[in-house]
Amino acid sequence: MTEEPSRLTPAEQHAWHNFVRLQSRLIGRLFRDLQTEFNLSAADYAVLLNLTEVPEGRLRFLDLARAVEWEKSRMSHHIARMTKRGLVTREPCPEDGRGAFVVATPAGREAIVAAAPLHAGAVRRLFITPFTAQELNTFSELSKRLLEQLEKDSLQGGRGGFRGKTTTRMVD
Repeated sequence: MTEEPSRLTPAEQHAWHNFVRLQSRLIGRLFRDLQTEFNLSAADYAVLLNLTEVPEGRLRFLDLARAVEWEKSRMSHHIARMTKRGLVTREPCPEDGRGAFVVATPAGREAIVAAAPLHAGAVRRLFITPFTAQELNTFSELSKRLLEQLEKDSLQGGRGGFRGKTTTRMVD
């Protein structure tokens, strides 16, 4: 078994740092307006988006947690906060006494319907328009490859990328 180097090369580190900065700034910019205009956090938007993309507006609690890639406790706390604000409700699962559904309320549906056009416009302005159609397609294909690698790693029992002696420091 060949051990990977424990440090990134300068080119790898440059690419990684640019990606981290891009992701952080882009997500921050995209969701700042949603928070200000619609009182929706990035987390609220992710939950409501997943719920409103399914016909009944409801998902099993653990399926929703997997969809947004959150731990059970984080999901539980966030759903409790969204429930207090009237955006979602929890319903018992008839087939499984310990399971529960998370359901978008009419207020939750209204919130995402109102916020979606602003979000789509910001995505277009900040993410779509800087690229040519070919560059966007390339970016999409590269993102798909990374997502497939993450899925493969998950299926192999990967936990956050830190396995064995191979580690990558974010900042030197």
